[in-house]
Amino acid sequence: MGDGPYLVLTMLGVLGTGVVAGVFCAFSTFVIRGLAALPPARGVAAMQAINVAAVRPPFMLVFLGSTVLCAVLTVMTCVVWPDEGAVASLVGGALYLCGSFGPTVVANIPRNDRLARPAADSAEAAAYWPVYVRGWTRWNHVRALASAGAALAYLLALTG
Repeated sequence: MGDGPYLVLTMLGVLGTGVVAGVFCAFSTFVIRGLAALPPARGVAAMQAINVAAVRPPFMLVFLGSTVLCAVLTVMTCVVWPDEGAVASLVGGALYLCGSFGPTVVANIPRNDRLARPAADSAEAAAYWPVYVRGWTRWNHVRALASAGAALAYLLALTG
């Protein structure tokens, strides 16, 4: 792969997608389980607060920054086509863009938006909460695995 900007961007790709994988893994393995164990009104209120906090700069920089970085790396790989690691880099970009960013936009955000509408202690929120937990978590598993796969692919691109 050599050195220079492509190497640095790929290293940042490993880091960014790996951090996002860790966040999603934490939610899939214990955060949502903990919230689901609470009475619905408390679980809904906590998740509503988490969803507001998530769209602040610290997480958005990592999540959206990794999205932009993966798109840039994918285009650069197609243009430069390095002797080593090109296929792994393309796989990393595809995994993150299609398996992490895509489901966030089409599956998780719409669920978050729907959960944000009712009051946490309403009958509507209590009825939707188990449906939300099940669907949101299922797609979050996809995002966690895809982000981890992207990090691994970028690591393989570096060593490839």
